[in-house]
Amino acid sequence: MVNPDSNLYREHPDWVINFPGRPRSEMRNQLILNLARDDVKEYLFQAFDELLSENDLRILRWDMNRHFSEPGWPQVPVAEQKRIWVKYVTNLYELMDRLRAKHPGVVFENSEGGGGRVDLGILERMEETAISDMDDPFDRSLTWEGFSMGYAPKVLFAFVTSSPAMVNHRATPLQFRLLEGIRMGGPLYLAMDLRMLSEADIVVTRKLVDYYKSVRHTLQEGDLYRLFSPADGNLAADEHVAPDGKQAVLFAFLHS
Repeated sequence: MVNPDSNLYREHPDWVINFPGRPRSEMRNQLILNLARDDVKEYLFQAFDELLSENDLRILRWDMNRHFSEPGWPQVPVAEQKRIWVKYVTNLYELMDRLRAKHPGVVFENSEGGGGRVDLGILERMEETAISDMDDPFDRSLTWEGFSMGYAPKVLFAFVTSSPAMVNHRATPLQFRLLEGIRMGGPLYLAMDLRMLSEADIVVTRKLVDYYKSVRHTLQEGDLYRLFSPADGNLAADEHVAPDGKQAVLFAFLHS
């Protein structure tokens, strides 16, 4: 993305996806850089390479937090303009491959975009992914169920936040939020200010984080059995069985 109030945009207004004569729709005060252009690809490689080379960074989160609009590429002949969809993706993959080859110690994280950036090509290049900023555990259980129908749950990380939820302001107990995050199976993040937790909450959090570590292999590598879908009522339940059959984990949530 690029902010219109930036030197980059002022110097290269032709670097954004646009149709001549149409307004350039902004979202989050941003326009979309046309990664189908090789000069944009090279600029981004140099920018990210410099960022990763000069700083001790361990994770690079690649966000896509707006939809495409005015998907035009007026600098090429009309017959070639529809190639923007393919060239954008192939250049994106090349950019990621080059960055990963030069910075093998960095974890690449795919994020957001309503799940629209989750495909096998992206997952080949990203260790983990997030598909929504939704932090309400009940609503997120619906998202997790849909995601897990097509992709391995272990690549979908869970972030446990404070209550009430940032998106829909629903209040939920800490234990519920932690267990729902553990159930998702992927990397578990505590995205909350631990200093705001009570001593009792710290005990619960430590206990469930230890529990997560004890069942993580089963959740990520075992078989998933769907028992009750949260889409069908107020009960959600599923069972995970380790590859060797020596451990089983059952989750059951009752929503009022």
